Formats: sequence, structure tokens, C-alpha cells
Amino acid sequence: MKSCLICDDHALVREALAGTVRLGWPGAKTTEVGDFPSGWAAAAAGHDLILADLMMPGADPIAGIDGLLQAAPGTPVLVITGTEDDTLLLALLDHGVAGFAPKSASGAIIEAAMRLILAGGRYLPPRVADIASARLSGGGVMPAPATENLPDRLTDRQLEVLRLMAQGRTNKDIARLLAIAPSTIKSHISQILVTLGTTNRTEAAMKARLLKLVSAP
Repeated sequence: MKSCLICDDHALVREALAGTVRLGWPGAKTTEVGDFPSGWAAAAAGHDLILADLMMPGADPIAGIDGLLQAAPGTPVLVITGTEDDTLLLALLDHGVAGFAPKSASGAIIEAAMRLILAGGRYLPPRVADIASARLSGGGVMPAPATENLPDRLTDRQLEVLRLMAQGRTNKDIARLLAIAPSTIKSHISQILVTLGTTNRTEAAMKARLLKLVSAP
């Protein structure tokens, strides 16, 4: 049975995340805690994934996340946060977190992040990915423009999905045309929205046309 530890000091957020986990992993077991010390103790029991807020009682963000990583070495930690502090996010990336998702993200985006991380990848918002890439290439921590190299951030399959989505096709239509599962289409669309920095399909289609990622209708 899959197991996920959810750490957040707001009960409503914990409940929402638990619902998302159960949708992504039918029958999964969730453990919910509201502070870092409780999270450290629960993490030591062993889980497949940890979802954690940064701002919780019991420790500062760095120490709190470090405690989770040390209590459960090898367990991926997805940070759910509203912070845009680049220095803090980069520090956490260096410490070994598997990714970040905004607290404002939809359940579909959280589910897509979970799937990617459990497959061995990292889930980073475009801004954080740009900064991390610039730093690795010796460019410091200055972020690249938000629209730079967008086609390179999307896989060929995601570009196909984006083009069909911009035509007004439904998930079911896209799945049929590409001969892949609707759940996979849903994950692709969630990642497309994150990469483009949009919140819905209409915004994504409009931005894709402006950036000439798809043809105008």
C-alpha cells in the first residue's frame, strides 16, 4: 500500500492534500501532522512520499525540512509553499528536496508533481528551474526571462497536447487522437500550465499563440 506523509499546520490544507493523494493513489494511506517535530517522528516510520509546508511550528524552514530529510533518507520531499524567496528555495534544493509546488496549485498540478517525483524526477516551477540552471552554468542567480526557451521546457508530447488543446479539443478527444490514456493527458496539461505560468486552458492557449508555440486559429 502506498503511503504519504502530509505536513501542514492548517487542517483544511491537510485535508485537501490528502484528497489529492487519494485521487492519485486510490487506497493510499495518509498520515497528517501539523508541526515539524511531529513530522520528524512520523517520517521515521517510513513513507513513499512526503508533502511538507515550509512555515510550521517547531523549527525554521531549513531546519524543519532538513529534519524530514534526515528522518527519512531516500524518501522524496515535495515542498508545498507560497514563498517566492529564491534564496530559500535554492538552499532547499541544495539540501535535497525533490521539488516545489505552489499552495495555489490545483489538485491536478499537485498530482502531476507527485507522479514526476515518484518516477525519479524533480518538479520545479519555471522560475526556480531557470535560476538553478543559470547558477549551474555559472550565470549567478539572475533568473532568465520567463518566456525564454519555453519550447525546450516542453516535451514533444506536451507540445502536441498543447496544440490540440489550443484547438479546443477536450481531454477525451486528445487522448483518442494521440492514443494515450486520459489520465496521462491530464498530467501533461497540468505540467503545461505550470511551465507556461498559466492557471487554465484558455490562458495557456492564448499565451501559446502569443509565443508562437501554436498557430493562430
